[in-house]
Amino acid sequence: MTESLTLRDVRPYDGGEPVDVLVRDGVIAEITPAGTVAPAGEVVDAGGRWIGPGFWDAHVHFTQHVIRRRRLDLTETRTADDVLDIVRRARAEGAPPSDGMLMGYGFRDGLWPVPASLAALEATVSDIPVVLVSGDLHCGWMNRAAAARLGVELDETGLLREGPWIGILHDFDEAAQLPADAYADAASAAAARGVVGIVEYEKTDNIAEWSARTAGGLTSLRTDIAVWPDLLEQVIAAGVRTGDIVDEAGLVTFGRLKVVVDGSLNTRTAWCWDPYPGMDPGHPHACGMESVPIPELRRLLERARGAGIEAAVHAIGDRANTEVLDTFQALDMKGVIEHAQLVRDDDFARFAALGLIASVQPEHAMDDRDVADHHWAGRTGRAFAFGSLHRSGATLRLGSDAPVAPLDPWVSLSAATARSRGDRDAWHPEQRLPLDVALAASVRNSFAVGQPADLVIGDRDPYASDRDELRSMPVAATLLGGRFTHREL
Repeated sequence: MTESLTLRDVRPYDGGEPVDVLVRDGVIAEITPAGTVAPAGEVVDAGGRWIGPGFWDAHVHFTQHVIRRRRLDLTETRTADDVLDIVRRARAEGAPPSDGMLMGYGFRDGLWPVPASLAALEATVSDIPVVLVSGDLHCGWMNRAAAARLGVELDETGLLREGPWIGILHDFDEAAQLPADAYADAASAAAARGVVGIVEYEKTDNIAEWSARTAGGLTSLRTDIAVWPDLLEQVIAAGVRTGDIVDEAGLVTFGRLKVVVDGSLNTRTAWCWDPYPGMDPGHPHACGMESVPIPELRRLLERARGAGIEAAVHAIGDRANTEVLDTFQALDMKGVIEHAQLVRDDDFARFAALGLIASVQPEHAMDDRDVADHHWAGRTGRAFAFGSLHRSGATLRLGSDAPVAPLDPWVSLSAATARSRGDRDAWHPEQRLPLDVALAASVRNSFAVGQPADLVIGDRDPYASDRDELRSMPVAATLLGGRFTHREL
């Protein structure tokens, strides 16, 4: 049976007169001048609203995004004392621990005047385990009770960073405690912002977990899923390759091997060519950290390539980006570089020359501009350099890194094109992206006959919207394969 839908009176984002759209079997079958289509199926009058391809978020940690709503909110803190005040108040008010632990999320210690310390956290709460997750997910601040439970060693800071931390971040029992509908609610919230698909980089068995979600009725998103090195051999043994559909609903596609080569800016573990301010140049981590040695990266990429699996490699510092570019070049292998936050001038053109995608998160530039000005002083002209990447010919993909930034494409579009928010001037305005470029980097299909009917209908013209109007764009409807996943029409 043919399923049809008729959308009347919509205006394409990329210009032109109002049109009618006929959708048949999940595909755009006709686009005609408004008032001329022969209607079929349900007829929906869009009232002259604006239509374009639905959005993809190219970098998400979906379980962490869902769990964030259950943790103490530390995102507005500016000092260690701010964080400790929230923890102290939550404990005094009897905040329910998660699986026996008091969990928080969102602190950023890159500019704290007084650094984190184990003693300060112990003096605040010592009777139950406390684990506080940084806003960039690259470190955790915990007390001794938490360290004992998790079987880790702490130094005087109480901070656990990078490899040892990431190894336990995804093992907390919070995910098992999430209500059955928590994931569906988060997916529906994304659809309400025009999202039709995400690239999932959670460190877990994504094939099994996402197949179960779609089988259970979570059908409002398409998902490209990744595998981390610890499960790579399991995926290879199963014969799964990049591009394979892995669920019965046809919504989950196997994507890439994810490898994390360095750390992050806020934790001062991004691997750079130059030392961080105040660091002894002789310190082994003065320039950040090499999370996965480059010979091991090469081995992993060769292993994946031989099994038909593409790669996405996390590289934030300029040394990390150089080394990852060198590795892709040596292997003559295409793939994705995730983040590309600091890039040497000579390396921008290599993305296009090597056929690599730069997957970037524009709102990170807004969150991190002050810490970048401090820790990457004198180098910020090539930090979060979306404009330089575009001008060099690189293919861009925009995302959020949710929960690090909101899973909202309009926020990303505003940050990419304005490089400012609130009452602040544009930060390195030469790195702004044109709106058409940012839109193209946020979608996977076009508004054309024969294309999937993955569509978003907005109340305003993006090209006539200012920075804040773009950020808060009202979304009237989102369609996935011709069916509504969000509707206010």
